[in-house]
Amino acid sequence: MNVLIADDHPVVRQGLRQILAAEPDMTLVGEATNAGETLDIARRVPWDVIILDYSMPGRSGLDLLKEIRQSYPQRQILVLSMHPEDSTAVSVLRAGAAGYISKECASEELTVAIRKAIGGKKYVSASLAERLALELEGGLEKLPHQALSDREYRVMWMIASGKSIKEIAGDLALSSNTISTYRARILKKLAVKNNAGLVRYALRHRLTE
Repeated sequence: MNVLIADDHPVVRQGLRQILAAEPDMTLVGEATNAGETLDIARRVPWDVIILDYSMPGRSGLDLLKEIRQSYPQRQILVLSMHPEDSTAVSVLRAGAAGYISKECASEELTVAIRKAIGGKKYVSASLAERLALELEGGLEKLPHQALSDREYRVMWMIASGKSIKEIAGDLALSSNTISTYRARILKKLAVKNNAGLVRYALRHRLTE
């Protein structure tokens, strides 16, 4: 099983390398640190599964996921994220990911998820499976941040992480006015008045590192 890692954190990549090295039937075929490198390496090396960080610099993880899925519909992508499952897991699964893994649980879940993905099955943790079942039954109320679009969630996360409008605009290759529009929508959906309220909301729901 050929595995490609796409994550901008060296420590995370090192940890994933160690996990894969312990599995005799898994081979690391490449490492990428941003969206451009991920697409370039994916074109050049044979791979079966990509371990894709949801929050790399630049393009959103969901946009990158969709592009890779469109180019390689028969191969599998597992999304790795620091965000709580309830904030992003459903959107990435709907976009075609083979599974969603929290970075906190990667050491226990990664190889199981890879084998499931190779077998053509979806991987979700027990807690996420329970949450999805409750949502289907209508017994679980959605949180405000779950109403954010992928781009809105990305901007919200960057604001909560301390980035300015100008910095976010540069990272996402958008104008400052566009980011300000996203910010206004986010504040309204989260029912907060300013960045301080947004940060408090993000901390309360464990949406930042």
